[in-house]
Amino acid sequence: MALRFEILGRFNRARAAQLILPHYECQTPLFMPVGTQGTIKGLTTHQLEDIGCQIILGNTYHLALRPTSELIDELGGLHKFMNWPRALLTDSGGFQMVSLLHLADITEKGVTFQSPVDGKPMLLTPEESIQIQNRIGADIIMALDDVVKTTITGPRIEEAMYRTLRWIDRCIAAHKRPHEQNLFGIVQGGLDPVLRDICVRGLVERNLPGYAIGGLAGGEDKDSFWRVVAQCTAALPEHKPRYVMGVGYPLDIVVCSALGADMYDCVYPTRTARFGTALVPEGVLKLKHKAMEDDMRPIDPTCDCMVCKTYTRAYIHCLVTKDAMGSQLLSYHNLYYMMKLSRDLHSSIVEGWFPEFVCQFLQKMFPQGDVPEWVCNAMEVAGIDISSCCAPFSSIPNKVEDTQNQEVKQ
Repeated sequence: MALRFEILGRFNRARAAQLILPHYECQTPLFMPVGTQGTIKGLTTHQLEDIGCQIILGNTYHLALRPTSELIDELGGLHKFMNWPRALLTDSGGFQMVSLLHLADITEKGVTFQSPVDGKPMLLTPEESIQIQNRIGADIIMALDDVVKTTITGPRIEEAMYRTLRWIDRCIAAHKRPHEQNLFGIVQGGLDPVLRDICVRGLVERNLPGYAIGGLAGGEDKDSFWRVVAQCTAALPEHKPRYVMGVGYPLDIVVCSALGADMYDCVYPTRTARFGTALVPEGVLKLKHKAMEDDMRPIDPTCDCMVCKTYTRAYIHCLVTKDAMGSQLLSYHNLYYMMKLSRDLHSSIVEGWFPEFVCQFLQKMFPQGDVPEWVCNAMEVAGIDISSCCAPFSSIPNKVEDTQNQEVKQ
């Protein structure tokens, strides 16, 4: 295996670790920004190093279409091609079964996509997915899985889970660079605990370098979301990294880390930046609002990032409505926020004050004590007492379950 995973600290289920990969020694918990085609929109790799980014995620499907994995391989691999010295992870292309479902046909052989570039059919098999990822050269590569939205019910969920287990063997057999690249398996099974358990056991039997929890963050209710994460993290090996795919809301990351997860990825911080929204400890700040046009404060007075040290809300408000620089500055700030959150999670676990960190985080986001019930339930399972920052549920009027995008009141 081309990785070492050393746990440096724990609090109940939460753990902080060192993840040593061929190109970088990472600290977990960690967040990976999504660079679909070898770039985080609007930011240079030097800027990403400056803010503490450890791993960038690339998209196998899109890179295979453009510029092609053959060209990337010919030019020395994706690290060299995009001038990124730290770690890379490539997904398998499986997520496109959901995001491009109208273009895809799924069979036991693989997935046939209609290319959004030229309309030609493209068959992605488990073998081809791994061959493409071997050429791209990322530190972590993902097995091709059969991905189904969690909002779907019925026999399709079971079919996809068993197909995912069959495909993992084809991925293992096709993997030609196991001493340089780490193949992670992906737990599927929808919201069915029995199917999830079968999938976890099947993948663990294969003794892979790491494991991902897939098929979440697709519209399921939050109570189901955290329960699947809790079930899978409890059953996966202690000495291997655990990656919850597609999770990028700060609150979700704190909850999943408390439940024993280590790695996350999502387009959310950069996508929401392009819509003029900044991540702050209290929730989100919408810079397009008219109230921002004469606000001379930084986005977040407690933030040490270059944007908060240099620019005002008024200036960024002027840009986000007219100029690409606005989304670039907000992307920088939002990813800085995510990297700091990762560092704070790591240090609070290692230094023994993780419960205090969780309470401080929740108090800032929910100053009225209206912490969602699903968070309270998850923290109870994680063994973290958050009673000091929670109002009794009976005293919270019109409680909204998912307050992820709670807007900061001015």
